[in-house]
Amino acid sequence: MKYLPEPKHQHGSIAKTGILLINLGTPAAPTADAVRPYLKEFLSDPRVVEISRPLWWLILNGIVLRTRPAQSAAKYALIWTKDGSPLAVHTARQATLLKGYLGERIKTPHVVAWAMRYGAPSVEKALLGLREQGCDRILILPLYPQYAASTTASAFDAVFDVMKKMRNAPALRLVRHYHDHSAYIAALAKSINEYWMTNGRPDKLLMSFHGVPRYALDRGDPYHCECHKTARLLGEELGLAPERYQVSFQSRFGRTEWLKPYTMQTVKELGKRKTGRLDVVCPGFVSDCLETLEEIAIENKTVYVKAGGGEFHYIPCLNERHEWIQALARIAAENLQGWASTDWEAGPALRAAAEGRERALALGAKN
Repeated sequence: MKYLPEPKHQHGSIAKTGILLINLGTPAAPTADAVRPYLKEFLSDPRVVEISRPLWWLILNGIVLRTRPAQSAAKYALIWTKDGSPLAVHTARQATLLKGYLGERIKTPHVVAWAMRYGAPSVEKALLGLREQGCDRILILPLYPQYAASTTASAFDAVFDVMKKMRNAPALRLVRHYHDHSAYIAALAKSINEYWMTNGRPDKLLMSFHGVPRYALDRGDPYHCECHKTARLLGEELGLAPERYQVSFQSRFGRTEWLKPYTMQTVKELGKRKTGRLDVVCPGFVSDCLETLEEIAIENKTVYVKAGGGEFHYIPCLNERHEWIQALARIAAENLQGWASTDWEAGPALRAAAEGRERALALGAKN
């Protein structure tokens, strides 16, 4: 094993705590050339596609990567902004805002960074950056409210892969999920209520979560249950009767059976029933991205209207909403207990660090 170079160490320096937000990923540009390596990295992850590696290699390289990059690039072009990919833009802003909100809660020196599981900035680059800034304790906070092996566990895999290459590895804490956290549920409910105050209420609210293959549930993945718990808690927080909202799963890929009901099929059926107004919210996404802005707000809207439905409203993700960043800060702070505090003082810490440096130098340390 060849270890990565360690950051330069200065005896007597004050260690910091790192908080790393991890989101799924995005291509660098809405072009086939940029989408292809992103898709290859994403779809090569055995957590994402659990079939025979040799067979999948043939399918991926012989079919998928020959046709899908151009198709996906055209979709990305519809939602790309002047600042770049919406997912990257929102994630970067969330990290910046979280730093400010945490600064109001904890005094212990800390650093907030963000990374993408696939694409840039990579998990390795972000972790090494935190180590360079003196972080010897790092909280890993995936931006997936509901745990799934294909998302949360894959993010953990990326972290552990980097840890394997570190000689002086930092302490780690992992946030597994927050699908039922009261602050997250309250943030969702406030976002929806404020939308309804401005735009009126729908006949039906559809809560669309990203789908996963059905075999994931059969093999013990808790994602399906956590999505339904989020939906139930959100429905209760909104004061909705069970018949006023529905759960569905989107973004099916391939021919295998995925979690049902499928969002597009559900939207089509509601359109055929001449539903007056359908609102769709995506509680599994905390940042707007291709799956929300293009798949839901454009593709599914078209299907709904063509099927005979009335109004179609897509309710945006939490993005940089004040209550969401507050919730994110609360989730982080709860998981930083013992590592961060509100009564930390620089004076005593600096004196202790100076004393430690003197002892190290007396023992022969060079710096």
